[in-house]
Amino acid sequence: MENKPPNRRTMWGRRSVLAAGGATLLAPATTWAEQPPVRFGLTPVFLDSDIQLLAALEQYLSGQIGRPVSLVKKRTYQEITLMLLSGQLDAAWICGFPYVQYRSQLSLLAIPVYNGRPEYQSYLIAGAQNPASSIHDLRGHIHAFSDPNSNSGFLVTRAELAKLRETPESFFADTFFTYGHRNVIRAVSSGLAGSGSVDGYVWDVMSSLEDEMVSHTRVVRKSDWFGFPPVACTRTARNSGTVQSIAQALFRMADEEQGRQILSTLHLDGFAEGDDILFDGIARNYALVKEQA
Repeated sequence: MENKPPNRRTMWGRRSVLAAGGATLLAPATTWAEQPPVRFGLTPVFLDSDIQLLAALEQYLSGQIGRPVSLVKKRTYQEITLMLLSGQLDAAWICGFPYVQYRSQLSLLAIPVYNGRPEYQSYLIAGAQNPASSIHDLRGHIHAFSDPNSNSGFLVTRAELAKLRETPESFFADTFFTYGHRNVIRAVSSGLAGSGSVDGYVWDVMSSLEDEMVSHTRVVRKSDWFGFPPVACTRTARNSGTVQSIAQALFRMADEEQGRQILSTLHLDGFAEGDDILFDGIARNYALVKEQA
C-alpha cells in the first residue's frame, strides 16, 4: 500500500460547485447568526476534554464555512453514529468500525493523515513490568476495551481471539469498557486492568503529553494498518453544499494558520480524500467476528 497520503485535493464536480454558488446568490440575505448551525459530530477521543482545542476547531470551521458550527459530542460511538444516520448531524468524525457497519448508508468525506499516511494501528498493551510478548500471554487477565464500536479499542482484539476460536469471555478473566482510549491507558497504568486494547495513535501521542501515565504501560503487539478514523456523511447528503463546505474546510486546514495550529495539537499532518479500500481490513475482521457469533 502506498505510504504517502494522496497528493490531490478533493475536486468537487464543477456543476455542483456552481450550483451551490448560484443558490447562495439567489437566497434571501440573512445575517451570519441567523443561519442554522452546521452540526459536526465528534466521537470520544483523547483530547475530548481540551476546551481550547474544541473552541478553536469550532471557530476555524465556522470561519471557513461562513456559518455557525456546533460541535456535538456524545459518550459512545453508537450515539454519534445514530445521530449521523438519522440526519441530526451534517457530518461526523467517527471510527472505521461503525463506518464499515453502515457502509451502505455512509460516504467517506475526509480522512486524517498521520505521520505521512492515512492509516493507524491498534496496540495491545500491558503493565510496564509485564513480560508478555503476544496475546497468548494475556490469557486470564482483566482486559480493558475502549468502546464496543471501536476498531482499535475492541474489534481488532476480538478478531484475533476469533482466530484462536476464543471470545473475550472465554479468554480473559474479565473485561470492561472505558469509553475512551485515554481511559484504557489509565486503567492499565493504574493496575485496574492487566491489559488493554487501544488506538496506537492515541498511545503514541499520549506518551509525549502524559509520559508519567503512559510509562507504566508497554506495547505487547501492534496490529496491521487500518484506515484512520474517518470523517463521514450520509450518502444522501454527500452532494449538499453544507457537506461540501465541511470537506473543503478540512482539506484547507494545513494551508491556514489556525488550521495548522489545530493540526499540531492533534499531531496530524492534515486531511485528505482517502480511499474506501483503506477500510477493507476492518470489514474482514468484522466478517470474521460475525461468523463466530
